[in-house]
Amino acid sequence: MPPPAEALPLRHAVALGLLHGPAELLPVSSSAHITLVPWLLGWPYAELDPELRKAFEVALHAGTAAALLIALRHEIPGVSLRRLELIALSFAPPAFVGKRFERPIEEHLGTPPTIAAGLALGSLAMLAADRAPQRRHRDDAGALDALLLGLAQACALMPGVSRNGATLAAARARAFTREDANALSRHVALPIILGATALKGTRLARRGVPRPLRSAFVAGTASAFVSTLGSTWLIQQVERDRSLAPYALYRLALAALVTLRARART
Repeated sequence: MPPPAEALPLRHAVALGLLHGPAELLPVSSSAHITLVPWLLGWPYAELDPELRKAFEVALHAGTAAALLIALRHEIPGVSLRRLELIALSFAPPAFVGKRFERPIEEHLGTPPTIAAGLALGSLAMLAADRAPQRRHRDDAGALDALLLGLAQACALMPGVSRNGATLAAARARAFTREDANALSRHVALPIILGATALKGTRLARRGVPRPLRSAFVAGTASAFVSTLGSTWLIQQVERDRSLAPYALYRLALAALVTLRARART
């Protein structure tokens, strides 16, 4: 195993941070891309200690979360008591599943082949949801909608599924319009991103970051913040798109590439 600074050089940390922002805003799975891109390119990132890889991904999410708080600040004052109740209902399933199964998920579902499976499964859900009518608005959302969005977020704990993709698919399957499905996806995702970042960030602070990696962690966090803030126009792009099919097809192509590469390496 190479020294930590060699497994995560500064240039790779910056590149992964720049990738994280747009991958988080599009329904393509940021966790999949942060794992698969270094694997496909032959970077030594996979040789980094698993706990340090997890800590680095927490740092990337912290940068993204900070940028989203700034970019979406105009939506926060408009959150009503009823919407807070819906957010709480959508928060419960992923919080429970994440707390109960965090370690098994990390140990068994974070390999390139399992991530490819997550990409494919999420793509099928997105394609199926795309066929639903679009007639409902976000103010129509009720308790059942919130729970289904929460279950979608729980499913997205499998790397490759994509929190954004899963919640968009769930909202569109419930017949919400493109714009309102995107808004609901953002509203239920931000508390989960913030909560997970705070929890794992606290663990990271207790554990500490090895001195040779501190610059890489800071650079990754900063580049994730910048790339997220600079990519917020993608939110409107997803809202305008008539279909989730282009994203689903891209995910299926990536899953096929990973599967072929994994077979070639065995």
